Amino acid sequence: MTGALEAVRSRRSWSKVTDAAPTHAELLTLVSAAGRVADHSSMRPWRLIELRGTDRDRLGRAINKATGDKGSSSKPLRAPLLIAVVASYRKSDKVPRWEQEAVASGVAHVLSLLLDEAGWGVIWRTGLYTRSKAVAKAHGLVGDEELLGWLYVGGKPPRARLGRRKGVDARHHISRMPREASIPEPKRAGKAKKKKAKRAE
Repeated sequence: MTGALEAVRSRRSWSKVTDAAPTHAELLTLVSAAGRVADHSSMRPWRLIELRGTDRDRLGRAINKATGDKGSSSKPLRAPLLIAVVASYRKSDKVPRWEQEAVASGVAHVLSLLLDEAGWGVIWRTGLYTRSKAVAKAHGLVGDEELLGWLYVGGKPPRARLGRRKGVDARHHISRMPREASIPEPKRAGKAKKKKAKRAE
């Protein structure tokens, strides 16, 4: 069994983590690897933003502003490190917008796997406020960029219960291309013959 297969099979989301977090230098190594996902034309239509310390307070205030609440949301304080995943769309005649977003999502997913394998607890969080103007402004998004959510990262609690993630029955999610349907004889040919017959009369 390969390391990649085992990493994917053992992955789980960690909703509660400790105050430990990977350093910026450690993160650079993992992001460099995650950036090798399939990327049509190697456009790299993505970027990541680290949120640490008081950055999380600023995000909390932006979230409450987006939801019409006062004060600051405590949601960003659930982990010591948040990694904002941003889709930075490029102008292209052959790579559509949806494909570029898929690349950004792929980077986030692979990064979450690498972080988990490195011993960190990770969960990908979103929310209705993810695409709000207040939250986008707090992150300094520019031009044609969209926020896809955050990877909440921290230490794995030593006594945490390991939840059993239900396995996927691949037979329900993979199939062959359907056989080509038999093409019926066009009815127009018959109508054409009748028209010719009427003309002959």
